[in-house]
Amino acid sequence: MENASRKSALVKGIGSVGLVLALAACSSPAEAGGSDDPILIGIPVGLTGANSVIAPGVVQASELAAKEINEAGGVLGRQIELKIYDDQSGAAGALKAFTAATQNDKVTGIVGMETTAARNAGQPVAAQTNTPYIYTSSYEGAACASNLFINGSVPTQSVDPLVEWIGENIGATKYALIASDYAFGRETGAYLEEVVAAAGSEMVSMQYNPMDSGDWTSILNQIQRAQPDVVVSILAGGTPSVTLTKQWTEMGITIPHYSLGIDEETATTVGANAAGIRYPAAYFTGSDSPENKAFLAALEEEFGSEAHTPNQLTVPQYEGVHLMAKAIEKAGSTDPDAILEAIPTVAYDGPSGTVQINEQHHAALAMYLGEVQQDGTTVVIDDFGMVSPGAQCPDLS
Repeated sequence: MENASRKSALVKGIGSVGLVLALAACSSPAEAGGSDDPILIGIPVGLTGANSVIAPGVVQASELAAKEINEAGGVLGRQIELKIYDDQSGAAGALKAFTAATQNDKVTGIVGMETTAARNAGQPVAAQTNTPYIYTSSYEGAACASNLFINGSVPTQSVDPLVEWIGENIGATKYALIASDYAFGRETGAYLEEVVAAAGSEMVSMQYNPMDSGDWTSILNQIQRAQPDVVVSILAGGTPSVTLTKQWTEMGITIPHYSLGIDEETATTVGANAAGIRYPAAYFTGSDSPENKAFLAALEEEFGSEAHTPNQLTVPQYEGVHLMAKAIEKAGSTDPDAILEAIPTVAYDGPSGTVQINEQHHAALAMYLGEVQQDGTTVVIDDFGMVSPGAQCPDLS
């Protein structure tokens, strides 16, 4: 579903920092090389499939981070080189991508914004070579492994403050859920149901749709029959929000809609169909911090009119590449054990604030609530403050 500008931005961006765009199945082995050779970082992302709407922005964010790192002298006196792999937004593609990255190209680390299905398939492959992996997507929580680190938000950081806000501000007592039918949708949906019940409210309908389905008609009819006060959607990033909001508008539904799947770029793409949707996120472009202003200026300077709108899925990717570089520098080598030990000890002051992954391999995040306007832009309507991820992986601490 990429339009021409997205495709041209992707091609331009890859050329701007010398990235090698490689489908995982056909990537070539990298020579071990000497100390002057670039440090390879693998970037798996859904160039095709559900995440294809978001992927060009993820690639741009990765490129910008690599350029900044290299212009500042690189890491350990060496340049960073990114290799992009299409995980096809799912398990089969991720297996190929991670195999190519770790076994053929022998990357030093992996930084990826991916679906849960892709992460679940790829992470064990990375674990076989002890490859450090920073996962940058919002997800369902409690993914724990010695080589896996996460700077995306978890349900305790999005669902908890959202349900509290809804109760205090609109007094809703009847909730309905629409979710993509995979681990993120199912597990986050189950968590939402628990939080809603704890708040004294009820879930009157829970509807799931395959991640690659574009037909929401039956589900929306069922939601309308349940007569909820609010609807919460939990969707894979990108395409599902585009198709859902279009059909939602066509059916004339006016129930308040809160989303755990939409982002600023997708909302901008959707435009008026997304108007009124509210969603929690750890980043919005409206932040007036010096770091965000510098980031937006750098993105504009690098990509001009082809720059993709940064959002809660692309900014953690940008920050994740910087965090990986800082960890390699602190480790003093590309030895994976040293890098894994260093990751929880480094922080990066980025567009979303200061980000540091903790000993349980997750990060406290500043969370906000945004509302989509008629033109597709998003304005922040509330500030949830710094929110802890809670106890995600206690056995790792």
